[in-house]
Amino acid sequence: MKAHFRHIIVMILLISSSSSDLVIGQQYDTVQAGKFDLGKMWTFDFPPKEYFKEEYDFLLTDEWLLKAQKSALKFGGGCSASFVSEDGLIMTNHHCGRGDILQVQKEGEDLLKNGFYASSLANERRVPGLHVDQLLLIEDVTVQVKSAIDSGTTDADKIGKKRRKISELENSYSATTSLICKVVQLYNGGKYSLYGYKRYEDIRLVLAPEFQIASTGWDYDNFTYPRYELDFMFFRAYDANGKPHKITNYFKWNFDGPSDDEPIFVIGNPGRTGRLQTIAQLEYLRDIQYPITASLLRDVYNAYFGLFKKYPERESELLNHVMGVGNSRKVYEGMLAGLQNPYLFARKKDFEAKLRDKINSSPELKKKYSGLWEEIESIRTEMREYAPELAGYNISAYTHSAYFTIARKVVNVSSADPASADSVVESLLPETFDAELQKALLAANINHLERTLGKDNPLVQSITGSRQGKDAVDYALSKSIIFKRDQLKELLVKGKNAVENSDDPFIHFVVQTQSRLQELQDKVKLLNAKEQLNNQLLGEAIYDIYGYSVPPDATGTLRISDGMIKGYEYNGTVAPAKTTYYGMYDRYFSFDKKYPWGLPERWQKKPEDLNLEYPLDFASTNDIVGGNSGSAIVNRNLEVVGLVFDGNMESLPGDFIYNSDNNRAVAIDSKGLYEAIKDVYKADRVSEELLNGKGVF
Repeated sequence: MKAHFRHIIVMILLISSSSSDLVIGQQYDTVQAGKFDLGKMWTFDFPPKEYFKEEYDFLLTDEWLLKAQKSALKFGGGCSASFVSEDGLIMTNHHCGRGDILQVQKEGEDLLKNGFYASSLANERRVPGLHVDQLLLIEDVTVQVKSAIDSGTTDADKIGKKRRKISELENSYSATTSLICKVVQLYNGGKYSLYGYKRYEDIRLVLAPEFQIASTGWDYDNFTYPRYELDFMFFRAYDANGKPHKITNYFKWNFDGPSDDEPIFVIGNPGRTGRLQTIAQLEYLRDIQYPITASLLRDVYNAYFGLFKKYPERESELLNHVMGVGNSRKVYEGMLAGLQNPYLFARKKDFEAKLRDKINSSPELKKKYSGLWEEIESIRTEMREYAPELAGYNISAYTHSAYFTIARKVVNVSSADPASADSVVESLLPETFDAELQKALLAANINHLERTLGKDNPLVQSITGSRQGKDAVDYALSKSIIFKRDQLKELLVKGKNAVENSDDPFIHFVVQTQSRLQELQDKVKLLNAKEQLNNQLLGEAIYDIYGYSVPPDATGTLRISDGMIKGYEYNGTVAPAKTTYYGMYDRYFSFDKKYPWGLPERWQKKPEDLNLEYPLDFASTNDIVGGNSGSAIVNRNLEVVGLVFDGNMESLPGDFIYNSDNNRAVAIDSKGLYEAIKDVYKADRVSEELLNGKGVF
């Protein structure tokens, strides 16, 4: 009876799944594209006023937009942030500023573990090199850039003239406005805008929670929901006189949080999406690029995480590597899973088919655009020939062992004066060398070479000695002189010819691949130039058909995304729209108080003033991707009701399609966050500043 029941369950799973996988009783060739498959990341250049009025009965005024634009910030190298008081208080995520904490940490402190609070203005610590950018200027420069492109004769010439014109515009506007100006490509180049930013360079740390409460569950819970985290951090912008900057535009705090039935808006800087890509481009990512990248990142993550578990005393040293590589691994695995989802892929096919039908129904549009899909498909077909070899030969400092990266440097300096060999070697080799980590990374790299080039490839065999696993790693290390200073100096003294004929497996690999690598890179560069021009035509086609009713792909620049609080179906159950502090403690005890689901000391026993019924995190239908981390979620009144810190696993296919069924932004509720700031961290200066909208000095 049980066996028969299991058979029935298996059959059901084969023919049905959640709405994001299959549509019961529906063939994939009848699946239709969704209204918002290209997403809801609206630009401030072309705000969706009519849509907001129709959808929410909300008039999106120029005044509202300008205040939102000037209250939002780009934070550091790739996150979002916001001003939340007239005295330059800045709100973002802990994971956005996690690396900055270590820069201001003093001897004897462990700010990642214990957090930080500046009890006075004088105690706020300046972070070297940190800046935030505020968007003040938006200019349409489409005509200037397109005219430059059209004046070119070849693909390479067109791309060159485009780059020169963009550089000219950026320099000219920067000189006349004193802003940092960047030309932004929208709709793949169907439109071009120039953005001018005011940069704030004196940024000081005000309040940071413990890492453990900011990243409960660590990599396991990353990109998941329900969540129970307080991933927040506060900084302050100072002026040239060393005083808190006086800010006119900032988001006020809402102390009740968002309600279930009100529209809410994410104001931030989503990184990159590829929703305008053709089916040929998506198939290339699905079949070639993402499998290669995801596999490499998985192995590299395992190398770092293995050491992390083995040496808990090295937590601060290894943590950012573990979290960073783990995040990248999950992103690629999630995007790949989405591309392998037949239902989502069918929606993309339907969108492309309908777009092409609309173009073919107009003689004028057909003449301009009809051949671009075939051109792109031809380009991607040729790229498939080069991709595995190119991936195998390419050496990256982010994913590769120092044995490879230093070997590349050795080859590059082999023409140096032999008399300088001593100083060259000292500059090449790091002061400290983690042999165990580099060995683990080498194992990951060998796996990558075997996947991309094949185990029987002569270059792979020269590294592995035709051995497998640990034996292959040991063989390579036994033959290498990379970290043997005297032998490496001796090799460099002998000169370039000796280096090029070295039997060190890593130097040999670099020598034997560098010419072919350059050849492949040159081929791909030409193909990319050709594809860029076709991508621009594709963007123009989509704009000609749909106009501003669909947003352009994310470009790491300011967007507004609308949505509402909403749970969703997952794993055979339903995820709640909101989580509470009750849930946080349930999770803590359910995992026996163990890391990575443990809690910092101040949280382990319920703080006396903490109201467990208060909301902690929530899920919403706002369309976000990487780069939105640290974005404020605001209501109609431009009041902070949430702080974005993640998306769920189902949001990762958002790189190529937005699926409102289960794509969710994950954020901290403003009510629960204020509760923590005021009653747990006792950060009175911050809680009062949020309450009054100005500092208490």
